[in-house]
Amino acid sequence: MKEITIVMVVVLSTLGPAAVIGVVGYGAVSAVGRNPSASPRILMAMIMAFIFAEAVAVMSLLMVYLLFK
Repeated sequence: MKEITIVMVVVLSTLGPAAVIGVVGYGAVSAVGRNPSASPRILMAMIMAFIFAEAVAVMSLLMVYLLFK
């Protein structure tokens, strides 16, 4: 039962940031398609969103590791 709990927590903790990365990427591509001259600002905002989403994923995986060690 403990293994199933660990797997479910890992799946849920990585599914959220993955969804955020997908939504942000789609939004950035559509924004650059509408206004190509704003590409540098959109790229910087997209990279920052990716960094924060990955930070959440890494922190949640570390917490899972520490909790179920």
